[in-house]
Amino acid sequence: MPKLEIKPLAFFKPDTGQARQTYDECELRLLGESLRERQLQPVLARPDGTIIAGHRRYRAAALVGLESLQVIVVDGELSTAQVRGMQLTENIHRSDLTPYEKWQACRELLELNGWQGKELAEHLHLDPSTVTRLLSPSRCIPEAQEALREGKLGISDIYAISKLPPDDQPALLALKLSGASRDMLEQQGRKKRASAAPAVRASKIKIALTNGTTVTISGDDMTLDEAIEAVQEAQKEMRKGRDQGLDAKTLQAVCRDKAKAG
Repeated sequence: MPKLEIKPLAFFKPDTGQARQTYDECELRLLGESLRERQLQPVLARPDGTIIAGHRRYRAAALVGLESLQVIVVDGELSTAQVRGMQLTENIHRSDLTPYEKWQACRELLELNGWQGKELAEHLHLDPSTVTRLLSPSRCIPEAQEALREGKLGISDIYAISKLPPDDQPALLALKLSGASRDMLEQQGRKKRASAAPAVRASKIKIALTNGTTVTISGDDMTLDEAIEAVQEAQKEMRKGRDQGLDAKTLQAVCRDKAKAG
């Protein structure tokens, strides 16, 4: 049975294959000073000292000269997929990986486990739409992936680029690198998609879900892209209402009044 132990820093061995590859020294120093006062979360390691989760804690402790850390030593064999899952889950929820590192780690988890995006979202306890964005670089040209690695793009930017076919992505990438906002990328992307195919419009779109619920989007003649944007906006309003403690009927009334007011 794994138990909490205290091990000297010399016991630990960093795992060079883990998801996180960049560290901010100022943040590490602050974390180290915090660890000097109290270590709230133990490091997770193999019996040989190889760190499974807690690389930032280890680096921070070494930076400020701590001699030991609390650790839970995991007995038994762990698969590469299990180790990567532990590392990624901790990093995504407890510290900031770069967007490029998040994409690489998510992609590796999919490959190791043979998962679909929905299964990855469930494992990481993330909204499926968030995972879709994190994985969007996989649908982009190498130049866009490199720009993400260099920090020239954010995940929202590359998600906008990923919606276009590869032949159309260089123009959108150049637009971003010239200073365009994410909203401008989305706007140009919509125009490009609209020009590439005839716009089929409908005044009402009904989507029957497997749980028995039917979602209906109605309004002036809409394309599918316009309906998707409407659903995303409605989702934001519903989450905002939930956070404010509104029930479904009250939220419906609030949104109706807001729409009338323009």
